[in-house]
Amino acid sequence: MSGTYEFEDFILKISTPFYIVLIALEIFLTNRSDKKSYSFKDTATNAILMLLNGGIDLLFRAAYIGLLIWLYNFSFIEPIPNPYLYWTALFLLEDLAFYTLHYVDHHSRLFWAVHVTHHSSEHFNLTTGFRSSVFQPLYRFVYFIPLVLIGFNPADIVVMYSITQIYGIIVHTEYVNKLGWLEYIFVTPSHHRVHHASNVEYLDKNMGMCLIIWDRIFGTFQEELPQVKTQYGLTKNVGKEGLKKTIFHEWEEIGKDFNQPVTFKTKLKYLFKAPGWSHNGSRQTSKQLQKELSVVSTQPSVVERETV
Repeated sequence: MSGTYEFEDFILKISTPFYIVLIALEIFLTNRSDKKSYSFKDTATNAILMLLNGGIDLLFRAAYIGLLIWLYNFSFIEPIPNPYLYWTALFLLEDLAFYTLHYVDHHSRLFWAVHVTHHSSEHFNLTTGFRSSVFQPLYRFVYFIPLVLIGFNPADIVVMYSITQIYGIIVHTEYVNKLGWLEYIFVTPSHHRVHHASNVEYLDKNMGMCLIIWDRIFGTFQEELPQVKTQYGLTKNVGKEGLKKTIFHEWEEIGKDFNQPVTFKTKLKYLFKAPGWSHNGSRQTSKQLQKELSVVSTQPSVVERETV
């Protein structure tokens, strides 16, 4: 695995100046316009969350890579001999694995409590891409286990994830418009603006890292609509609370739900069902909100009802 660490170090060395140049350009463009894409506190928070995520990943890396290497001994499919087919297949399947991870992060409150930090910023810029889900390294590797079992080397999986993360970061920008035919294949900044928006129409949409095809296949795709201006952040924003609140606020809300006089089975539902689920209907999930919005939008207007 030493070669993997060396390659990751190489990726870090070439991507860092690339990020710096792009971020500097975006800040320059922001200062020349009326957009308020950056704030010092928000950018500092993004950097701290990235460092915390990276620190946990380094501390836990030996354990999860060791497990993946051990499981590789039980792979039941021979590796693809052609290197071009091998790396293409790895890219496609790892992107699908990330889509699955991302989907679960949005639809199970236990994992949303971790992932919510990435969505908690009311700004959307390149540094938002570094606003990491702090504790995700503790379970992300689970989604790579199927890849190991079908013959993909753990070292190659780690390398591919490092490469695709670069793309996943640079789509966090408001300064790139729609990209024509590329919108049908790749995740674009337009798609990812939708993903980070708190508008009901946009909730839990566009989960892919590099490819938008999974969202189109599995019904989670939403185009950026000209009539719906994106509002970034959460449906109930944390506000100007400190770093601790940013990371743990959803856990605190789960604790409040656990303290309700309900059965243990209901408590588990508050943990594993979608964010917004409630036993008494006092809150709504994103799907319930979207269904309600769809019903309202199809209702005839007062004038129409009078003429029916």
